Amino acid sequence: MLVTGGASGIGAAVVRRLSKAGAHVAIIDRNEEAARQIADEVAGLALPGDVSDPDIMPMLTSVAEDRFGRLDVVFLNAGTTAGQSGIADLDVLKYRQLVGVNTDHVVFGVCAAVPALRRAGGGTIIATASLAGLIPMAGDTLYTLTKHAVVGYVRAAGEALAEEGIRVCAVCPGFVDTPLTADLRDQFGDFPMLVAEDVADAVDAILDRGEPGEVWYVQPGREPGPYGFRGVPGPKGGTRPPALKWND
Repeated sequence: MLVTGGASGIGAAVVRRLSKAGAHVAIIDRNEEAARQIADEVAGLALPGDVSDPDIMPMLTSVAEDRFGRLDVVFLNAGTTAGQSGIADLDVLKYRQLVGVNTDHVVFGVCAAVPALRRAGGGTIIATASLAGLIPMAGDTLYTLTKHAVVGYVRAAGEALAEEGIRVCAVCPGFVDTPLTADLRDQFGDFPMLVAEDVADAVDAILDRGEPGEVWYVQPGREPGPYGFRGVPGPKGGTRPPALKWND
C-alpha cells in the first residue's frame, strides 16, 4: 500500500489502521522526519518527497512496488489549504502550489499507480477530496476549486478503469480536527468536527464495498456512504454522449 501525506492527520490514521490489518505501507510525505517516525512505528517504508513534483510519484511508486513486490492500494491523501480568497486577490505562486498538491498530485498519482495495479491484476486508488468537492465553500474558493476537480477526475477515471478491475474512488470528509485545521479550531465553537479515525473508517468501508467512481461523504454522526449525484438533463430526445477515446 502507498499513502501520500501519510505522516500526520488522516494519512497517519489510515497508515496505522491498515498496517494493523496486515498491509505493508509506504509513506510519502515532504516531512522526512515525521515520515520516518511513523514508518518505524508500523514497520513501513518512509519515502520523503514533494508530491506536486511530476517526477516524484512515478519514482516513489516504483520504489514501493519493488520493495513490496506488488502494489494493491494507493491512498492519494496529501493536501493543503489556499490561504487567500482567489477572488479579489491572487498570489500566483501560492495558487500554483495549492493546485500542485491538491489536484496535480492526484493526477500524477493515478498515472503512476495504474501500471503497477495492472501488473498486480487490479487494485484500488482512493483520493482524499473534501466536502468542498461537493458543495461550494465561500470561505475558501480556491480550495473548493481544487477539490471539485478531484471529484470530477475520480468519477471519470473510475468509469474508465472499472473494466480492468481497478477501482478509483474519493473520500469527501467534512471538517476534520487535524493539523490542516489547527489555526481555525477556535472559529468552530460547538460545531461538530470529525477526527482522523472517522475518515479511516470510511476508507476501510470503501475498500470493503466501494464501487468504481464513487465519492463517499463523511460527516459527524452519520455512516459514511457514496454521494448520490443527480443526473444532468441531456439533449431533448437524445442519448448519452459517446464514450470518446483519445490516442495515448
